[in-house]
Amino acid sequence: MKADSVRILDGNIFVLSDGSGDIDAKPAVPCGYFAFDTRFLSRWLLTINGERVSPLAMDDSSYFEVRFFLVPGAPTHYVDAKVSVIRERSVVGSFEERLTVLNHSGEPAEFTVRVDAACDFIPLNVVGQDRTPPGRLYRRVEDGRLHLGYVREKFRRETVISTTEPAQVDEEGLTFHIRIEPHGRWATTLHVRGLVLRPDGQDIRDHVHPSRVQRDRAELQGDLRQWLGKAPQLSCDWKPLERTYRRSLVDLAALRFSPLTLPAEPLPAAGLPWDATLTGRAPILTSLQVLPFVPDMAVNTLRMLGIDQGSVLDDVLDEEPGKILREFRYGELVAFEERPHAPYFGAADSTPLYVILLDEYERWTGNAAVVREFEDEARAALHWIDEYGDIMGDGYVWYQRRNERTGLENQCWKETANAISFRDGRLPRLPRATCELQGYAYDAKIRGARLAREFWHDPAYADRLEREAADLKERFNRDFWVSDGEYYALALDGDGRQVDALSSNIGHLLWSGIVDESRAPKIAEHLLGPELFSGWGVRTLAQGQGRYNPLGYHVGTVWPFDNSFIAWGLRRYGFDEEAGRIAEGIIDASRHFQGRLPEAFGGYDRELTRHPVQYPAANSPQALATGAPLLLVRTLLGLEPYGDDLVVAPALPERFGRIELLDIPGRWGRVDAIGSVKSPAANAVGS
Repeated sequence: MKADSVRILDGNIFVLSDGSGDIDAKPAVPCGYFAFDTRFLSRWLLTINGERVSPLAMDDSSYFEVRFFLVPGAPTHYVDAKVSVIRERSVVGSFEERLTVLNHSGEPAEFTVRVDAACDFIPLNVVGQDRTPPGRLYRRVEDGRLHLGYVREKFRRETVISTTEPAQVDEEGLTFHIRIEPHGRWATTLHVRGLVLRPDGQDIRDHVHPSRVQRDRAELQGDLRQWLGKAPQLSCDWKPLERTYRRSLVDLAALRFSPLTLPAEPLPAAGLPWDATLTGRAPILTSLQVLPFVPDMAVNTLRMLGIDQGSVLDDVLDEEPGKILREFRYGELVAFEERPHAPYFGAADSTPLYVILLDEYERWTGNAAVVREFEDEARAALHWIDEYGDIMGDGYVWYQRRNERTGLENQCWKETANAISFRDGRLPRLPRATCELQGYAYDAKIRGARLAREFWHDPAYADRLEREAADLKERFNRDFWVSDGEYYALALDGDGRQVDALSSNIGHLLWSGIVDESRAPKIAEHLLGPELFSGWGVRTLAQGQGRYNPLGYHVGTVWPFDNSFIAWGLRRYGFDEEAGRIAEGIIDASRHFQGRLPEAFGGYDRELTRHPVQYPAANSPQALATGAPLLLVRTLLGLEPYGDDLVVAPALPERFGRIELLDIPGRWGRVDAIGSVKSPAANAVGS
């Protein structure tokens, strides 16, 4: 996605445009008005007297609305502009745009205002590809409204465009012939609604959760104020942390959405534009990141993913009993089974992560009722680890797709085809057991044992899980350790060989706790060494590896979310300085992205580029990236629940100075945490 694209969003409904507000979709430009995995506008062009408009300024202070200040033609032509345009746009369940034309001259003036509109109704996950729609596109004018539609058998989508002022409406758009008095103005409001139609012509959302569709700007503004008011208040001597903290909270609010199929409480969409949908991994890891700040997100995630938990064997969907989904999509490709995403279960990590989130939620909140509510789901997830995750029967979690036609080959968080490789760049044979999957399984068993003993009243099950976890840790430290490099292998392949690339995955082993204490110093040394650490953060793949590319999605870029969990793990093993270096690098990078960390950025050495390099196709905002600064704050302050108390053990790099985090919610009520470089003593005060 272009860095200069203008974006507004409300969950999985969003608009991407250029700097003037125009939408003119090209194969390589993912602009448009999108909702529920479908593009509902691919063309939306404004002209005044036949001239395109150019931007003078823009106000995008709210995530769901933007205001463009424009002039017709090129702005360099104007010394004293005689006409200007204000374009106010919002997306709140649907797309609305208010046009205001101002006459700055002392004479009456006539103008022709034209809005060209079109739509290709292309599914979001094939935007940018050359695809001929297999269905029928139509246009019609009816009752003064422009209807743009798409029909393929029973699959129907429609865009309806209306205006509050009289217009000549044709199948290509709307034309306004207006006269404005001296120093006067003219305005109209354009309504654009994307309809997800049932066979009877009704919008399905009107029958599922109409309150989400019918919200207005005032409601969203009030909701955002309430959201920010409930979150802990942060102040820091180093202002970039304050900026990215607030930006992250706002973006988390923006990404919340309720899945179409169920009237559930909102949880975060994975990211805009490519992953604006329900996934498994992203909301689980995001909920872990933000537990000290917005704990309710975890409950919504556990409930929604529990509802869709796998229950049968289905090769097309890669579904297995107890497995947590990878993603759920709504578009045409799913409706006609061209993609297996209704839902798709091709992820081996989301299932153990589900158990980890359930336990961590209880540790923070003390809400035992939730642990009991999701006992069956957690037990099923733990059973999946041993029954279906252990493909090779050796006690490790492996993955190999059942769906050989359209399923994912890699089913860990690094999903691209080239992400899992040997040191020399060769790709390993399937099935594959990546190292972090074993860490997640170990952590899930340890946490599951605690839940079984303390809440499910099943000590025998708890004892068994603890034995299995101890055995897994011992075998893992034997089988995955690369002796000649002194780090853990990225994976084992189908022949049991170590896939020996040096990668950021070893950092996830620290927060899971599976690393032997004696080997942790070497892992920390690698993570902060020149091959992995760029100066901004830890690369996904180390320099010198066969497939390293500083702009490779999973083979050399820096991912903020990845780094936040690595820093958390480093502190768990006592590497406070190393965790602080990562936190400082990531927060410093946020300054170059206006406080909004993208999904990933280039892995170039900091000394080479002097600023982080944009990864061109990164999701932004992305849920995991928005959660990264929050987990880094927890890491810097050393926030850990201990019984009914919150332990605070600050370890701050000098650059941060002093951090105050006020009103941290949890089982303790609300407490404050204060950390200072000058005074390392912990401070936690009830409030």
